[in-house]
Amino acid sequence: MSEYIIALDAMGGDQAPDAIVAGAIAALRRFGDIRVLLAGPRGRLLPLLSEAGDVMDRLEILQADEVIGMHESPMLAVRKKVNSSLVQAMLAVREKRAGAVVSAGNTGALLAGGMLRIGRIQGIERPALAPVIPGAKKPFLLIDAGANVDCQPKYLEQFGLMGSVYMKNVMGIERPAVGLVNIGEEAEKGNKLTKETFQLMSRQTSYYFAGNAEAREIPTGDFDVVVADGFDGNIILKYTEGIVSAMMGMLKSHLSASKVSKVGAALSRPAYRKFKRSMDYNAYGGAPLLGVEGAVIKAHGASGEQAIMNALRQAREMLVKDVCGKIREGLSGLSANEQ
Repeated sequence: MSEYIIALDAMGGDQAPDAIVAGAIAALRRFGDIRVLLAGPRGRLLPLLSEAGDVMDRLEILQADEVIGMHESPMLAVRKKVNSSLVQAMLAVREKRAGAVVSAGNTGALLAGGMLRIGRIQGIERPALAPVIPGAKKPFLLIDAGANVDCQPKYLEQFGLMGSVYMKNVMGIERPAVGLVNIGEEAEKGNKLTKETFQLMSRQTSYYFAGNAEAREIPTGDFDVVVADGFDGNIILKYTEGIVSAMMGMLKSHLSASKVSKVGAALSRPAYRKFKRSMDYNAYGGAPLLGVEGAVIKAHGASGEQAIMNALRQAREMLVKDVCGKIREGLSGLSANEQ
């Protein structure tokens, strides 16, 4: 049986290291074919493993005395803090001691480390951050969500490939529909970047390009992958998070405004709970950084045990399905590579 080795930044995130270690133990108990390398200070991590005797044979501590804080300069921290838990986890991937890395720490440092410490898949111009977001009909993948604020058409064309490979192999969608974020459905709509990207995506043969995606179609349409440059993608992501939070708060306020509404709220509580679960980031684990030589998962900074377990599940699935290998294969069908 194959063994999939995942390096875990045990010191990254708001609830580190306790929740991170608990998530690792839960994942090891659920998946018998993974091994976890916990990156962090041994003295801090060992006491948290006192109840993990049944999985200790698949746990290893990577000694790392430093931590990259959430507000540090990402590039500087990745270059200087070589003995940090995040960098040590990434070096394990670079040196082939692990196939994947998971972190709930500094997002910028993870992006910088993916480029500097792990490296790009040959032929990929820019790695991209790609969270899976709940939608009205089904979840969709947004790529790029902030890694590349200035893009060229060939970058976006490659984002479409990487997103399609992920959704097919990790999320189980047979023929993912890829949409390009634009201000209209017509091919001639948009700016220079989107017009040129539309032409490239229309010519390539590696994935199904379903055309332009207007903003209102992103959460309600039939697109499985939504492609944008990192500037627009990050705005879409942050606005989505904000509007969901605002709507939940407004709904709660209105439902508690009177005795009648409180009775209605009580009767509808199962539906509200189901809706809240459908919007929970814990269900997906984290956002993959696609395009680097390894499975890299950025878990939410507030991740608890369940979210970390799901992030490890996500990393395992990327290794099982050889997502990096399939991205390499798909490059041959991109129009940007045609002579």
